[in-house]
Amino acid sequence: MSFRDQIARSRSALTERMNLVLNRGPNLDEGFWEDLEEALILSDLGAEAADKIVSDLRDRAKRQALPDADAVLDLLAETIAAQFSTAETDPFDESPVCFLFVGINGAGKTTTVGKLAKQAVDAGRHPLIGSADTFRAAAIEQLEVWGQRSGVEVVERERGADPASVCYDVIERGEQAGSDLLLIDTSGRLHTSEDLMRELEKVVNVTRKRAQMPVKVVLVVDSTSGQNALQQAREFDKVLNLDGVIMTKLDGTAKGGIAVAISSELELPILRIGVGEGIEDLRPFDPNEYAEALFGEMREES
Repeated sequence: MSFRDQIARSRSALTERMNLVLNRGPNLDEGFWEDLEEALILSDLGAEAADKIVSDLRDRAKRQALPDADAVLDLLAETIAAQFSTAETDPFDESPVCFLFVGINGAGKTTTVGKLAKQAVDAGRHPLIGSADTFRAAAIEQLEVWGQRSGVEVVERERGADPASVCYDVIERGEQAGSDLLLIDTSGRLHTSEDLMRELEKVVNVTRKRAQMPVKVVLVVDSTSGQNALQQAREFDKVLNLDGVIMTKLDGTAKGGIAVAISSELELPILRIGVGEGIEDLRPFDPNEYAEALFGEMREES
């Protein structure tokens, strides 16, 4: 299945809105630009990113003397791709490196950790999994299953243990075992709870003080939550100074445009996207591939 097919729900929703923009006629009048911006906002790109995109397209239309709406939409995919912040190199390729995965309950953190561990083993690396979600018994059991499936050791403590102490144990065990990739699952917490966010900040600080390797903090968000995912990213980034985002369930939503909003507004790279249940469906993110699959050649479907 092609990437375009995997995000078909988002593409279909956006195509419908763009068709409404085109149906108003070819003229590049003020009404066209207002309708285009509204269509982008309704596609979950967010007001800030939509404003940037329309401003860029307005400028290009003037400089290049574009003749009509079709010519503008031909530039939409590359203009949107340019809004993404990108990492110079994939942080998951660093060695050694430690990752802390944060986010609300149900975003897919535990499954993401398991898939990354399996991918790392398949690539010849020596990962170690840490279960710092000590409040949800199912999280520990899930990681144990992933560990058995991929042959990766899982460091855990009893339910209710201090998450920071688990992270300390993971770093210590990783050094003993010569692990080059530490993947630590943290407990889901609401971004609106100051107490829980402060506790998570402590977990991150303890891990960074103990580790002799780089420690990256990655937010996992459920793409189906749309604009709420952007608000989550804002709050987690404010407290933890995130290194990147992983977006899950992108195949099951019509709100795929939220990836643009998060990366553009917060200047955070999208490190991985989840587009299915399989191991291979957690994949690196390519802004150009994403923008072309979501926004490219729309008139062929109108």
